Amino acid sequence: MPAHPRIACLWLAACLFGGPTAVRAADSADYPNRPVRWVVPFAPGASNDIIARLIAQKITESLGQQYIIDNRGGAGGMVGAEIVAKAAPDGYTLLSANPGPSINNPLLRKKSPYRLEDFTPIVFFGYAPLIVVVNAKFPPNSAKELVDFARTHPGKVSWASSGIGSSLHIGLELFRAATKVDVTHVPYKGTAPALTDILGGQITAMYTTSVSAEAHLKSGRLKAIGIASKKRQSVLPNLPTLEEQGIKDAEAIVWFALSGPAKLPRAIVQKLNAESNRALALPDVKQRLDQLGLEVGGGTPEDFAKFLDTEAGKLRGLIKAGALTPE
Repeated sequence: MPAHPRIACLWLAACLFGGPTAVRAADSADYPNRPVRWVVPFAPGASNDIIARLIAQKITESLGQQYIIDNRGGAGGMVGAEIVAKAAPDGYTLLSANPGPSINNPLLRKKSPYRLEDFTPIVFFGYAPLIVVVNAKFPPNSAKELVDFARTHPGKVSWASSGIGSSLHIGLELFRAATKVDVTHVPYKGTAPALTDILGGQITAMYTTSVSAEAHLKSGRLKAIGIASKKRQSVLPNLPTLEEQGIKDAEAIVWFALSGPAKLPRAIVQKLNAESNRALALPDVKQRLDQLGLEVGGGTPEDFAKFLDTEAGKLRGLIKAGALTPE
């Protein structure tokens, strides 16, 4: 490393974030031989950030090079995702993949600066199923009762989301498509303000994760009435799935994964996949992910690619049906 402080800073920045002299052909055999930039397209402290830091630290310890988290939030994850989409495919710029930046933005935004094909799937970390929550004083005590209430009181059920095109909004559209109920969508700028209005009684229901709702569920101010996954969640074992309540084809999740730019060399993809799977199997990692309500994934890059195709197909189906309109 250069001795002069200013030159040293420039050198480190070039190593971390690339530049004309930093970008070179990937040498898969000795990857990584310098620090790696791991872009999280959301603010620090969110689930994406927590999971990325957890896995990145384990890979750092194993491979002996720093995997440094770079939080680049904005535009529903599009700002950070664009950085990775346009980066050199050398393994030194990676993306914390998530429904918003990886699928929703390129399919729902007509002016998206990148496409689905601009990323290389590396590994699927896992998913958190969405749960239906309502104000504690709202009469229905199950998702089935909510559907019955909405059918007998058309237009009287308001359903919040964290924004148009968000995972919570798409989950709602899947719920509406499965039940044919008349509910009013109320988009917010995030999960927190939506939960605040449900607690205050201004909003009837919404999708969220067990992590986001945990404190309110324990206080009794919020009621969980169904989970939109194929199986019950270990942190909420008594909460029945929607399918158990007669609501089929309404599975809705928030998932977390790792991607890189398109045309990432196969050897680098395989190394990152193997290291990620190793990290996911560590007892302390599994314990922390369990605390976050995450159903741990893992598997091959091909497994993740197939998952992405399935999720994109669901969204395209909603667009074709007119439930969502690209803007």
